[in-house]
Amino acid sequence: MTSNPSIAPSTPGRRLLLVDDDRLVLATLASGLTAAGYAVTSAESAEEAEASLASGDRPDLAILDVRMPGSGGLALAQRLHEFEHIPFMMLSAYSDLHLVAQATASGALGYAVKPQDIAHLVPAIETALARANELQDLRLARQQLQGALDAERSISVAVGIVMMQQHCQRSEAFELLRQSARRQRCKLAALAEQTIAAADKLNLLLCNNRID
Repeated sequence: MTSNPSIAPSTPGRRLLLVDDDRLVLATLASGLTAAGYAVTSAESAEEAEASLASGDRPDLAILDVRMPGSGGLALAQRLHEFEHIPFMMLSAYSDLHLVAQATASGALGYAVKPQDIAHLVPAIETALARANELQDLRLARQQLQGALDAERSISVAVGIVMMQQHCQRSEAFELLRQSARRQRCKLAALAEQTIAAADKLNLLLCNNRID
């Protein structure tokens, strides 16, 4: 493997977690990627990588060797994908279609075969980082959409509660709720949640009184 300092990432300083049980490969890749402008954390096993994550280190991308003693790269990949939400790509000495399929199914954003020249690995890393950014943007968009839907649902329920309490039309109930939120200097959705919670509490008290 060779490193070429002139091969620079488009996003210098991005943090990489490099996991490989081969010390020579690990040291060579870490040196080359550091020279290329990345901030590299190295681990010789999945367990060491997990300890690094547990300490609070959160990389922008993990590069995992597929086959390692103990908990293998694919098992670590599964954890990163399901629990840590850390993007990763796989590194292997085997050009094995079965391993490629397994890595892809685990959520890998790339797959490179060793020995890998840094000049060829950097573009693969940059592609994986770009894809990770796209996926993160999609996740944030979904969360924002879900938040908007949840807020709209809460407001609709709260308006219904005000309609029953004040015996008024929906437009009037919405305006009452909106004015109340303005007076309290809070968001309409937050006031809607409070209104629903208060109504639920009142219903519970009424039910308990009936039982008594």
